[in-house]
Amino acid sequence: MNFGQYIKEIGRGAEGARDLPLDDARQLYAAMLDGGVPDLELGALILGLRVKGESLDEMLGFLSAVDERTNRLEMPHGRVRPIVLPTYNGGRKEANLTPLLALLLQRFGVPVLVHGLLEGFGRITSGHIFRELGIMPVASTNQAQIALEEKGLAFLPLSALCPGIHNLLALRSRIGVRNSAHSLVKLLKPFDGDAVLVAPATHPDFIDLMRDILVNSGQRGLLLRGTEGEPFANPKRRPRLEYVQQGGVEILFEAEHESLRTLPSLPEANDAVSTAKWIKRVLDKQIPLPKPIANQLACCLYASGYAEDFNQAKAIVAVEATGLATGGN
Repeated sequence: MNFGQYIKEIGRGAEGARDLPLDDARQLYAAMLDGGVPDLELGALILGLRVKGESLDEMLGFLSAVDERTNRLEMPHGRVRPIVLPTYNGGRKEANLTPLLALLLQRFGVPVLVHGLLEGFGRITSGHIFRELGIMPVASTNQAQIALEEKGLAFLPLSALCPGIHNLLALRSRIGVRNSAHSLVKLLKPFDGDAVLVAPATHPDFIDLMRDILVNSGQRGLLLRGTEGEPFANPKRRPRLEYVQQGGVEILFEAEHESLRTLPSLPEANDAVSTAKWIKRVLDKQIPLPKPIANQLACCLYASGYAEDFNQAKAIVAVEATGLATGGN
């Protein structure tokens, strides 16, 4: 494979670079995932894509290569679709509430696969918080399968789910910038079946591309602007929540733009111990669940098939989960 030709195409800068065709992108990323690209050329490819920006066809090609190298899980037994929560950013300024969303879904009997990194790089990961809650990471997809069947929740490290993309993600510590892998991990399809991906866009300008990827790849997903890149709705101001299925897009909740009159009760600090204690209090109904997360929970129950329609999902959350109204659109 002539890596220099690919570098020549994508490395001409933001104005002169050309996008790769889908199949070329798939073959190139396959080599990158398999460790078949020398370090010099690999760095040039990563930086070239970083400057140019990935096209839809490139991302679909990359995702196809990743999908072929992702360890698979079977659909858990039951009538509802599993929810997939990719957790890769962690909490930097705000408390990371991804574990709360996972535990709420587990409480309703919706299987939840959480996948992400064990390393925090100075941030509070979901793994840190799960540990405080007594939930340890599994070591393989086989263990994840067992945990999903027996407990309805599994936290699977990326290194066990897709080692190739884990290695590309780790290059940030050497190169100093993000690469395509940071976006692709939030689009992983680990199930052989119709699961629901909660897809958090880190930056507003990437939401359109993620939506197009979900539509074109035929994935069922809930798209939102993530909280510091995490897949839970900002508890202080709800983002727009979009449901993608069968090539169509349904806006379940519009984004809130007005400032809150009163702030919700949130953890006093964003460390793992404080966040875990706060999550336990919410689950015990000692403090109310923030309304935006209640709204997102209703979206997940609807997308998973737990509820027959969206209005029923909102009513279930209002009555059974929090005692709070989820509110209208």
